[in-house]
Amino acid sequence: MNDQRGNGASNDGAGNQMLFWGCFMALVATAFSFVVRGLVIDEWAAEFNLSDTQKGEILGVGLWPFAVTIVLFSLVIDKIGYGKAMVFAFACQVGGCALTIFAEGYESLYAATLMIALGNGTVEAVINPVVATMYAREKTKWLSILHAGWPGGLVLGGILAIFLGTDVAWEWKVGLMFLPAAIYGLMLVGRHFPVQERVQAGVSFKAMMQEAGVISCLIIVGLMVAEVGRFFEVPPAWQLGVGAVLVIAYGVYVRSLGRFMFIFLVLIMMPLAITELGTDSWITPLMTAEMARLELHPGWVLVYTSLIMMILRFFAGPIVHRLSPLGLLAVSSLLAMIGLLSLSATTGLMILVAATIYGFGKTFFWPAMLGVVSEQFPGGGALTLNLISGVGVLCVGIIGTPFLGRVQDEFTNTTLEERDPILYQKVVAEDPKASLFGKYVALDQGKIETVTSEAEKKTIAQISEEAGKKGLRTVAICPLIMLICYLGLMLYFRAQGGYKAQVLTGHAAEDEKFTGGTEGPGEG
Repeated sequence: MNDQRGNGASNDGAGNQMLFWGCFMALVATAFSFVVRGLVIDEWAAEFNLSDTQKGEILGVGLWPFAVTIVLFSLVIDKIGYGKAMVFAFACQVGGCALTIFAEGYESLYAATLMIALGNGTVEAVINPVVATMYAREKTKWLSILHAGWPGGLVLGGILAIFLGTDVAWEWKVGLMFLPAAIYGLMLVGRHFPVQERVQAGVSFKAMMQEAGVISCLIIVGLMVAEVGRFFEVPPAWQLGVGAVLVIAYGVYVRSLGRFMFIFLVLIMMPLAITELGTDSWITPLMTAEMARLELHPGWVLVYTSLIMMILRFFAGPIVHRLSPLGLLAVSSLLAMIGLLSLSATTGLMILVAATIYGFGKTFFWPAMLGVVSEQFPGGGALTLNLISGVGVLCVGIIGTPFLGRVQDEFTNTTLEERDPILYQKVVAEDPKASLFGKYVALDQGKIETVTSEAEKKTIAQISEEAGKKGLRTVAICPLIMLICYLGLMLYFRAQGGYKAQVLTGHAAEDEKFTGGTEGPGEG
């Protein structure tokens, strides 16, 4: 994995094609870790007596260090080189997989998942700016094709894990993560990575940081410090102090609040990420009861919606050309909201219809947002492009997945206590547990298995199923917020004469504009 100092904007040649598909496979590897973790989380809960909130925290630590790595590497990646960063990513993914297989409880599962997430974040920090530079005139199109690797990995990893069945130990399913990592490692050996377009255009490091600004820094640092402080039990005063020092230091250096539109996109990215990744983290356990009635593995819901995403992302160019990135994001938000509400209310085969709507809705969220940021803030280089991914993943890991777990814990506890107070006292945990949202009381999974009758277990299972549907209805608020925001941005750009992709001075690409049937940056 080598770095190149020449002009990397060209996308001609077998070497660049191999580089692109190596980046694609690296994203497949990150998706493997995500889907396998989602499919075995209930097996971990049973073996290690995890509460719903602890399950959410493990799912979350698969995401928030991912975000931290994206942001931190974006600050230095143009100096250390993309090739060296990919070596680090490979080591973390392989090492974390090995540690997961030998985990002994919540703490070790958390630590191993954290290590994998660091590698996954480094992959994302590399591949987004590399592909945006290689295909500078077709960013949204090629970023969408690149990110077909994510659902592609979910589909392949999910199918393999499901067909291993319940009789195969979860350790073997986790071992599937080694396969795509080995493939992309071989594909990227000897490849030359391009110089990022911001560096080619001579935009300074400070100017790159000014694009993001201190407000974006405040959002990310606040989320990051809160979760790291929670895990290491750092007092709130120390968390506040560390966060303040980091934000003030950034502000003193850049002396810029940041571009208003970029800050707005950062805020939109939070509900977007929760809608896609937060729901995907929970979708398998949430669909367990309904899919069991159809005699199907619950993991098929995630595999099916991911297959829809993978296919559609390969055809992103014509779709983006017709709707514009913001129009596509608005339509996607509406479909995702309808899909989530349908998943929370339907039963039987209608689950597949609801899943189809949700799958169409979430397909273009991530790559289209990356495309908008890359087109509107090319001077932000790797930082703004990866920061938008970072803040989304950070929000899901720290707030989204634990919050969805907390919603389910509270609903289950309250409902069980109301319907059957005696049963509730039999299974409630003796000691409260801690989370970002404060202390909470959960049901003790060990007690449920040992001191309850089959009828009582059925009662608890029914309430847990209702809690899952409550979680889906809650998360449906996120795409509604997004829809309103994207419609507002569309009106703003219409007042400015139309959506226009910004191009750095001296770059080979040209400004292009979405107006009616004219050609846009999604089509060369």
